[in-house]
Amino acid sequence: MDTTDAWIRERTGIVARHFVDDGVVTSDLAVEAATRALETAGISSAQVDLIVCATVTGDTPFPSTAVWVQQKLGLSCPAFDVNAACAGFSYALATATGFVESGIADTVLLIGAEVFSRILDFTDRQTCVLFGDGAGAAIVQAADRPGIERTVLGADGSAAEILIMPGGGSREPATPETVAASRHRIFMPNGREVFKRAVTEMAASCREVLEKNGHSTDDVDLLIPHQANARIMHAVAERLHIPPEKAVIDVAEVGNTSAASIPIALDRAFRAGRMHEGDLVVFTSFGAGLTWGATAMRWTLPPMQEGAA
Repeated sequence: MDTTDAWIRERTGIVARHFVDDGVVTSDLAVEAATRALETAGISSAQVDLIVCATVTGDTPFPSTAVWVQQKLGLSCPAFDVNAACAGFSYALATATGFVESGIADTVLLIGAEVFSRILDFTDRQTCVLFGDGAGAAIVQAADRPGIERTVLGADGSAAEILIMPGGGSREPATPETVAASRHRIFMPNGREVFKRAVTEMAASCREVLEKNGHSTDDVDLLIPHQANARIMHAVAERLHIPPEKAVIDVAEVGNTSAASIPIALDRAFRAGRMHEGDLVVFTSFGAGLTWGATAMRWTLPPMQEGAA
């Protein structure tokens, strides 16, 4: 196509990304991420009493990817998916938090997983250079220590057409014609507007979630935005007056992994020693829908990590 490696790096900050092998599906990545999260948290899979999976590239239109994860982990708890595209982890985190706060669940396995390589149109430079495959997971539990403070969410369906996969639903059921026309691939007819709205809504949601908890942007120790592209993330941090060293920009090695991007970036930041006990950490995301959200939390080390430097 009409592009170069230099153009991709300059416009997106992406240097490499990963695609699954043939035969590997979204739930396979989700199970691997879930297993690592359980090990890091020091709990057994038997303690999980709810699975929430954020994805738009599930194994099957139905049942949910969360059900396939449940089957592969050998569990019997409730399981369902959340579809908010690249804002999926924010929506799923709010859902998991609500289940714990209400007492319906004690231990939620929260997953963001995507296999975007299967829905890319490799003739479309606007989209095909951006997305990669991946998964991340976290455990949400009730605790006596400070943790998740608040999540704010937003949506604007009036702009739904500017980032969409048109085919495959009841509006455009699959036919030879829709497949030939690549209607079952990602379509972004107005990338400039997506960029502008992403910066605006992520920055605004961060300010909102901080203000509702009595914080200012100066209080933020680490900002973990959805890893859409480096230019968007730098623009969000700049608008919030958060210095670059306090923002996790992790898109270079993995690309945009949609609902998986925040938990992947969170995990990599944690393992790199960038998160410390008591840090105020803010997640923010933006995706098709249009949808967006932000979460403020006090970072606490997993029980098995307590006492570590």
